[in-house]
Amino acid sequence: MIYVIHFKNGQVEKKGQGLAFFYFSPNSSIVAIPMGSNDLPFIFEESTNDYQNISIQGQVTYKISNPEALAELLDFTVDSRGIYKKNELEKLNQRIINEAQTTTSAYIHELGLKDSIRSAKAIETKIKAGLQSSQAILALGIEILSANILAVKATPEMARALETETREKLSQEADQAIYARRNFAVEQERKIKESELNTEIAVEEKKKQIDEKKMESEMQKAENDRKLREMKVQADIAVEHQRKLLIDQKTTNEMKEADAKGYVVETTLKPYKEMDWRLITALNNNPDPRLSIALAFRELAENAQKIGNLNISPELLESILGNKK
Repeated sequence: MIYVIHFKNGQVEKKGQGLAFFYFSPNSSIVAIPMGSNDLPFIFEESTNDYQNISIQGQVTYKISNPEALAELLDFTVDSRGIYKKNELEKLNQRIINEAQTTTSAYIHELGLKDSIRSAKAIETKIKAGLQSSQAILALGIEILSANILAVKATPEMARALETETREKLSQEADQAIYARRNFAVEQERKIKESELNTEIAVEEKKKQIDEKKMESEMQKAENDRKLREMKVQADIAVEHQRKLLIDQKTTNEMKEADAKGYVVETTLKPYKEMDWRLITALNNNPDPRLSIALAFRELAENAQKIGNLNISPELLESILGNKK
């Protein structure tokens, strides 16, 4: 889309977008300003606060929002063939790039090399804000649509140095990671060993408690057995004591009974005590002749000192023995 301004004898005859008309070239001039958005690539170098050069590559997208103001500052006149008489578009682009570099320069000078390389997004913001607030850009009738930073690079020598430093740092980090991993493995192994030892200690403690409990149970059982034996002994003693009392009582009773029987016998036999045995034998009234013979022999035995000779006939003995049989 082209914004056309027709000047006739130095005065604006027609203006607008996409106009088509005939004009008399000796007294007319045509200004054609492109109205679409334009992508302006750029690349420039800046110095950081540690005196290192970096190259900034990016792109600014803009469009002409006030073509009449731009026509007053730059010459976009075309000839009869529609070719620009001057390359004013290049001049416009250069002014935009200069403003972008001016905005970026102050910010880059405050950063070191490493921070600058990592600040692409911040540089984008600075460039866009700087261009949108620039009076020169506003006077040109330009609207800044966006700013993009494609790359922020150090010089090849410094890039190699940074790569070496980064590589060394990464190697150190890798070594540190290996050390940390080994240390972690050792720590985990220590924790495992410690856990195993704690488990063994706990098991041994439980075994000890179980053994102590068994010992307490055995001691309690032994104590109970002892008490049971003592109770049994006490019971046996009590039984024997009762038995002794029973025997003593039984003996006493038997003695009393014997005394009673003896007294009865003595009382019964007392009348016979003073009597002659011969009288008692006679009172017995035993008709057996052998008893008489026995009594006779007794008399003979009692008076043996008075007897000189005693003759007993065989017939008598035979009769006594025969009767016995």
